[in-house]
Amino acid sequence: MTLKTILLSVIDLAQQQPTGQPTAPPAGVNTEGLADFLRRFFAPLFLVIVSVVALFFLFTREITRFVQFIILAIAIGVIFYVPNIIEVTAKAIAGALGITGS
Repeated sequence: MTLKTILLSVIDLAQQQPTGQPTAPPAGVNTEGLADFLRRFFAPLFLVIVSVVALFFLFTREITRFVQFIILAIAIGVIFYVPNIIEVTAKAIAGALGITGS
């Protein structure tokens, strides 16, 4: 699943660049689509890990740890599934550090 996601992302990037036409060198690091790539790459992996650990806590009857884990998993899951939260958070951190963007 993750290999498929990586290959599809590479194919998409290859198709976006026209061939045979000279392009100007980039002014900086191009991070366009980075958040979407990370979300598509890590979200399925995150769900599998959460499921396995949650089942472990349920089968060992550790309900308190299960509830704590689910609350933490929901908080982390918001990062993966809420649109633009990574970009908004990165801009807020950069603003707090005094780094200005273009």
